[in-house]
Amino acid sequence: MTVQTGAGQRLRPLRVAFASFIGTAIEWYDFFLFGAAATLVFNTQFFPTLSPLAGTLAAFAAFGVAFVARPLGGIVFGHFGDRIGRKRMLIISLLLMGGSTVAIGLLPTHAQIGIAAPLLLVVVRLLQGFAVGGEWGGAVLMAVEHAPPQRRAFYGSFPQAGVPAGLVLSAAAFLAVQQLPKEQLLSWGWRLPFLASALLLFVGLYVRSRLEESPEFEKVSTAGRVSSFPLRDTLRRSPRAVLVGIFTQAAANIPFYVVTVFVLSYATTHVGISRGTVLTCLIIAALLDIAAVPLVAILADRIGRRKVLRIGAIYSAVAAFPFFWLVDTGSTVGVLVAMILYATLGHALTYGAIAGFLSELFDANHRYTGVSVAYQVGGLITSGPAPFIAAALYAGFSGSWVIALYIVIACAVTYVALLAAPRT
Repeated sequence: MTVQTGAGQRLRPLRVAFASFIGTAIEWYDFFLFGAAATLVFNTQFFPTLSPLAGTLAAFAAFGVAFVARPLGGIVFGHFGDRIGRKRMLIISLLLMGGSTVAIGLLPTHAQIGIAAPLLLVVVRLLQGFAVGGEWGGAVLMAVEHAPPQRRAFYGSFPQAGVPAGLVLSAAAFLAVQQLPKEQLLSWGWRLPFLASALLLFVGLYVRSRLEESPEFEKVSTAGRVSSFPLRDTLRRSPRAVLVGIFTQAAANIPFYVVTVFVLSYATTHVGISRGTVLTCLIIAALLDIAAVPLVAILADRIGRRKVLRIGAIYSAVAAFPFFWLVDTGSTVGVLVAMILYATLGHALTYGAIAGFLSELFDANHRYTGVSVAYQVGGLITSGPAPFIAAALYAGFSGSWVIALYIVIACAVTYVALLAAPRT
C-alpha cells in the first residue's frame, strides 16, 4: 500500500471516486446499449417472425434477463470482494462486461442463423447481467470506504453519477448511428456502438489498475476479521438491512427504466415523436443528472441520506402523471421537460444517496456482499421487469395513466421501506 501524506492523502478519496465514476460509466454504457438496441433494432433483427407488439415485448424480455443474472453476480463478486479485496473484482467485472458487449456486436441475426440468434443474444445478455452484478458494489465501496465518514454520500455519488454518464454515452452512440440510412442501420450500423466498447475497455482497465485497495478492507484483513462465508454472515447478521435495501430502490429504478427504455418506444410508436428527438431530450436530461446526483448527495450528507430518499420518493410519485401528460403533448419542449422531471430531478433525488445509505447498513467484513445482494435483488424485482410491465399495462389498458399509477405504487413501496430502515 502506498503511504501518502498532506495534499496527496486528502486528494486520494477524490481520485478514487473519479476513477470509480469513469469505470462505472463505461460498464453502464455497455449495459444501456442493449436497452436502446432492444427498443430500436432488436425486435426486427432477432424477433422478426413476431408481430410488432410481440417483437417489442420479446426484445424487452431479453433486456430484462440480465437482471436475473445480476444477483448471482453480486453474490459471487461480493464473496470474493469481501475475501480477497474490492480492486481485483472490479477489474474482472470490467473485462467480462466489455467482452460480452463486443460479442453482441458480432452476433449473427435471425435472418442468418434462425432461432439460434435470439438464444445467443439472451446468453450474452446474461453474461452482461452477471458482470454488472459485481460492478456496482465494488465501485461504490471503493469510493465510500476511501471517504471521510461525514462525506460518504458525496463520494459514493461518483459511481452513481456514472450511471447517467453511461446512459449519455449509449444514447449518443445510437443517436449517431441513426443518422445512417435505415438499411445500413439495420444491416451493420447498430453493431458499431457495441464494437466501440473494446476501446472503452482499455480506458477502464488503465484507470482501475491504478487504484489502491480499500483501506477498510485492509483493516479487516489485517485484523483477521475476513469473513469465511460473507453471504451467510449477511443473511444472519443483517437480514433487515437486506430487505430495506431491496425495496428502497423501487422509486429510483421503476421510473428510470420506464423512462429510459419503455418511453423510447412509447413516444415514437404511440405519440409520433421522432426517435432522434426522444434520444436528444434523454441525453440532455441525463447530462444534467450527472451534475444533479452529487449535488443531491451533498444535501444528503447534511440533512441525512434517509430524509433525502424519502423526499425523492414523494417527488417521483407526484411527478408521475405530469410526466406522461407532457410526453403525450407530442411536442419537443414537452418531452424535454418530462425527461428533466424524471431522468434528472427524480433520478437524482431517489438515487444520489443510495450508495451512502446502503453502505452504512452493513459491516465492512461482509459489506460488498450485503450492498450487492440488496442492490441487485432490488434491480431484479424493480428494474428488469419495468419496461415489460409498462408495455403490457399500456397494451391492456390503452392509456399512459396506468403506467403513472405503477410508478406511484413503486414510490409508496420505497417510502415504507425507508420508514423501516435500521438506524446507522
